[in-house]
Amino acid sequence: MKIVPQLPFLIAGPLLRKSSANELVFWLVTSRPLEGQFSLNHEPDRGVIFEQSLEACHQVKIGQHCYVTLAHFKHPFPTNVALSYEFHTQDGPLSQLYPHLLHGDESALTFKISTQADYVLHGSCRNPDHPSKDALVAMDNKLASQPLSDRPDMLLMSGDQIYADHVSGPMLDAIVQTIELLGLPDETFTDAPLASAKQLYQHPDCFYGRDNILPHHFGEETWIRRFLPKRHIPIFSARESVNHLITFAEYFVMYLLVWSPTLWPCINRDRLREVAYTPNGKAISEYYQQKWQGEYDRLTEFVDGLPQVQRLFAHLPTYMIFDDHDVTDDWNLTIGWEKAAYTNPFSYQIIGNALMAYWLCQGWGNQPDNFNQEFLSLGLGYFKQPSAQHHHDFIRYLYSFERWHYTIETSPKVVVLDTRTRRWRSESRMNKPSGLMDWEALIEFQQELMFQDKVIVVSAAPIFGVKFIEALQKGMTVIGQPLVIDAENWMAHRGSANTLLSIFTHTKTPSNFVILSGDVHYSFAYDVKLRFRRSSPNIYQITSSGFKNQFPEPLLGCCDHLDRVFYSPSSLLNFFTKRKRLKVKKRQPNIQGSRYLVNASAVGELKLDQQGKPKRVSILTGEGEEIDFPPLEEKSSFCQNTCVRRE
Repeated sequence: MKIVPQLPFLIAGPLLRKSSANELVFWLVTSRPLEGQFSLNHEPDRGVIFEQSLEACHQVKIGQHCYVTLAHFKHPFPTNVALSYEFHTQDGPLSQLYPHLLHGDESALTFKISTQADYVLHGSCRNPDHPSKDALVAMDNKLASQPLSDRPDMLLMSGDQIYADHVSGPMLDAIVQTIELLGLPDETFTDAPLASAKQLYQHPDCFYGRDNILPHHFGEETWIRRFLPKRHIPIFSARESVNHLITFAEYFVMYLLVWSPTLWPCINRDRLREVAYTPNGKAISEYYQQKWQGEYDRLTEFVDGLPQVQRLFAHLPTYMIFDDHDVTDDWNLTIGWEKAAYTNPFSYQIIGNALMAYWLCQGWGNQPDNFNQEFLSLGLGYFKQPSAQHHHDFIRYLYSFERWHYTIETSPKVVVLDTRTRRWRSESRMNKPSGLMDWEALIEFQQELMFQDKVIVVSAAPIFGVKFIEALQKGMTVIGQPLVIDAENWMAHRGSANTLLSIFTHTKTPSNFVILSGDVHYSFAYDVKLRFRRSSPNIYQITSSGFKNQFPEPLLGCCDHLDRVFYSPSSLLNFFTKRKRLKVKKRQPNIQGSRYLVNASAVGELKLDQQGKPKRVSILTGEGEEIDFPPLEEKSSFCQNTCVRRE
């Protein structure tokens, strides 16, 4: 007789998502319908400010033992003061049921609703399988020692909250086990080598063989290719696609397993240690046995830090936006990729599953009012009555949806960009990288900036990057291989680059821009000004990446060195490739050596003055080390790194 472990009541959360003077949003997942009451209190006297029944919250039944709750409360709330909250559930207060949610000296879940954004945490790229330390754990350690009044105003996660295209064998096994534990529904496929999700989980290629299941296409048809054999190219081009997520249930469960520790004791860890056979009984090669064992060791260390990650999310307003790995590597990179992916019913459904899970776990909590009644009718309707037709209708609607971006009405205003679904597609070649935002999206972005004196812009990819690396990306594009090196950056598409430059030079846009980015797996900071303008806006490109990821060494060291050699202020190559209208100055971190790029898993920390200028730019590494990027002296010469020729 099979023994089913008893599921915890709290599966994930509570995540504090949106907080403002009149809105509070929390996200949590439970194994039974959530009942009881929410309370908001003053600290330290615990005077009650607000109470509301949880029955009024959106609750979505995802599976037999899985309920997602978006607790969206609207009320005038006190700002910039110490507060605490509690979910008084049918089983008791959450903070008493799960005391690891509290820091050592706390007796309640404390936070503040800040009207400012002058102390911001930021970053991206949290890969459970990477050997680096999880920087979110280090951040929780720091938060535990900070008085509430000194805590950050928010955490901005700028992409790759999960790695759908880089899933280790043990993690995939944990996902499949969890799907069964939670009783998540089956899913059928159209024009695929498998009829259903159940067949996928029992397929011999379910583990370390999904690249054989995922769809392929024949590539771009050029005049020279007509005389050569047709190439059978995978649509999902990630190097680690042997365990690529496919079903909605897999995408959804991965969020639960990387954000919360409570399900992990229910998972058969002895089965995860097994390396001779995959869970579906297939014998695996010695290579994959060794790979599995290394992945298991890294996964064990990752899981050990999850109680602190869950606690961090419960104390800080946390905002998110997708990047490619939340869906798949190279997502919408070129129009050729889009054509191949969206004309194939199987890949169309896989990407749709990723967007469904993204909305449910990330997008919904950022700005609930972005999702109108039509959206909720389709989305919640599918989960109430799952069917192939409802599934298809919801995915089709998600593809047409254009409100993933949002703003946070603090001072300075925070503008979070969608750089994935509204791309400026190249008209010259199918395999040429698209612009990260199309003209219409950029004009909407400009409208958000008008008449603001200071602003924080969140762009998944840096707007001003490392010129040598961008040159490598351009070289791969020229030879027709943009997918090899992720040849996407803001300057790769002339139309989007020039429109973006026009926004920065507009007289009615802010005088102080701070651009927060991730994606690249290293950290750096630039100061940017306009040439030939006495009243140039101050532009700061600040990049921190990743939370749990790093760039390969010694490759990054070589790129850093060659960038300084080829694109120094005195370099002839720099003179012919610089953007004539911008001056870019690199900040050197306070580390040994002459490198400008810091290669460490880290959380970015940014502190601003009243004018919206950085007072401190720093990162907190996964090892707990703080590294600063101090401002350069005014006498320092500007270099024209990361610039392009003026049109």
